[in-house]
Amino acid sequence: MKTIMVVDDEQEIRSSLGAVLRDEGYEVSLAESAEEAIKKLDQRTPELVLLDIWLPGMDGIEALKEIKARHPLMPVIMISGHANIESAVRTTKLGAYDFIEKPLSLDKVILTVEHALEHKTLVEENSALRQKALSKYAIIGVSRAMLSLKADIGRAAPSNSWALITGENGTGKEFVARNIHLKSLRSGKPFIEVNCAAIPEELIESELFGHEKGAFTSAVAQKKGRFDLADKGTIFLDEIGDMSLKTQAKILRILQEQSFERVGGVERIKVDVRVIAATNKNLKGEIMRGAFREDLYYRLNVIPFHVPPLRERREDIPLFVRFFLAEFSNETSRGAIQVSDEAMDALVKYDWPGNVRELKNIIERLVIMTPGSVITPEEMPSHIAVKSVFGQPASSIFESPLLKEARAGFEREFILRKLAEFGGNIARCAEAIGIERSHLYRKIKSYGLDPSGD
Repeated sequence: MKTIMVVDDEQEIRSSLGAVLRDEGYEVSLAESAEEAIKKLDQRTPELVLLDIWLPGMDGIEALKEIKARHPLMPVIMISGHANIESAVRTTKLGAYDFIEKPLSLDKVILTVEHALEHKTLVEENSALRQKALSKYAIIGVSRAMLSLKADIGRAAPSNSWALITGENGTGKEFVARNIHLKSLRSGKPFIEVNCAAIPEELIESELFGHEKGAFTSAVAQKKGRFDLADKGTIFLDEIGDMSLKTQAKILRILQEQSFERVGGVERIKVDVRVIAATNKNLKGEIMRGAFREDLYYRLNVIPFHVPPLRERREDIPLFVRFFLAEFSNETSRGAIQVSDEAMDALVKYDWPGNVRELKNIIERLVIMTPGSVITPEEMPSHIAVKSVFGQPASSIFESPLLKEARAGFEREFILRKLAEFGGNIARCAEAIGIERSHLYRKIKSYGLDPSGD
């Protein structure tokens, strides 16, 4: 049963309100002074307070300040027989839910109480969802770089300043963007993500700005764009470095004017959005070669964030391993699975070219495929389990008596690494390392490698 506290120095008001509220199914707590009310609040917290402004001793406004300081989410409805606009505005600014004049309309009191409690429920649900989202997108790490990154997010999030997040693929740039949004004043508004690299050039204007019915052949109805959907919230432009110069120019205009026209439309639509962009490219290098607009770069790069790769924060790797082990053990109902010291050592020493995304995939595979309850080096992919030439001495490569043998050992390790980085995609791997696909396939076959990188 929900409890409502009535604070009024008039016995008749307390009695009548108490009787009506009990009839509506509420439990009632009565207080004739602010001091008594605050004392009772410390003993048992009600769901709502009805508070008179004019009280002996501490008045209702001072009591409101004290209540909101101790219980920020507590709805407080002010009541007064000497109501004026100034008092109503002042108490509302101090956090009061509503202001009711005497003589009281009991029907209005009950309706206002119901609305206040419904509002409180929504606020609590939103707070719970926000905490759940923060947990889902928690930034893991105890390294100096990650602690600094978390502190920077905490300082920048409450502002409306735009941000540019840089870092390699798989480092968690989206997590940084979502944390900035969730810790901002816009957290209750939309977070709209746009993968600039995944949208075809001919469709990106329609996706970003929307279109009017009949704007093109398949436009059978009006469609809102991502900027429109993100109004009052945050838009996350992921892989901004992959946008064409033509689209960059249109994005720059929107960012400058905070307004746009839908494709096929003439009406200017104003929006209020916070822009967070991310890229795995060196934008200054892209500017030098004419592939990215310098004015757009400086418009976006108000607050820069950099997410370091895993190889630069190896002390965070065991945290990720334990986190993913728990996650996938629960999902697969495998029970508790551990990693042996030798296996953990190999995981920490590996360079993780695919960063956190690659580590997550490997742990998921190990949880599913390991027959026992302990993951050992024998269960791990060979390119992780064996000591690597990259940073850790290989078992035999530097002991090879001939340059030809050492070169072959290095090439085998290099191809193995690149295959793992590109998820076994031979075409992408060949393009990245600068050889023909057929040539790479012959080398894979000659070295007896698994295209998956294992």
